[in-house]
Amino acid sequence: MTNKLKTTALHYHDINPEISEFLSMATEYREMMMRYECALLEIKTKLEVLNNEISVRYRRNPIDFIKSRIKTPQSILKKMKRQGIDVTVENVEKHINDIAGVRVICSFIDDIYEIARMLSCQDDITVIKVKDYIKNPKPNGYRSYHMIVEVPVFFSDSKTPMKVEIQIRTIAMDFWASEEHDLKYKNENADMHEIEKELLECANDINKIDLRMQHIRDKVYKNL
Repeated sequence: MTNKLKTTALHYHDINPEISEFLSMATEYREMMMRYECALLEIKTKLEVLNNEISVRYRRNPIDFIKSRIKTPQSILKKMKRQGIDVTVENVEKHINDIAGVRVICSFIDDIYEIARMLSCQDDITVIKVKDYIKNPKPNGYRSYHMIVEVPVFFSDSKTPMKVEIQIRTIAMDFWASEEHDLKYKNENADMHEIEKELLECANDINKIDLRMQHIRDKVYKNL
């Protein structure tokens, strides 16, 4: 486990009794987090390989950048309590699908579906669940393509399948999603109904721009 993760674990141990109890399973917890970190490396490597391949074959990069994160102990505990699940390491791995998360940012909408297709076709990837919030946006306007996948991680004496959540979206979708929460809740005295209405309008405008940019891109590449 990284020094950063160790520091985080010790910090939570000091300030939160519930997290302290959770982290009392220290060895099991550290090993679990190590497995999730390795799963992130596996997925990120696969995505980078696909991006490099497309770059050579088609002279463009479908992926602009990749972000990854591991849920904090506090976030894991809150989610398990919300779902009424007993807090054990075994239950964490069994019931929580998004401990390891990867966000993939693409330039164009069709790149999202192509990356998802190529990733799901790899014979060591098992797609567990897909939620297409691009074709079926959330009521607030949120758009993104979500996948829960399982990838095998090879260790010195074993092979362990690990779950990773992958979110794939355009640059514009990512900007909206990143700012939406702050803009909605920054001012407690704000007219929430009006703010939600404007954010939904912005999400719809962003989608129109994404579709228009893809149309322009398709015309350019058609003439090459």
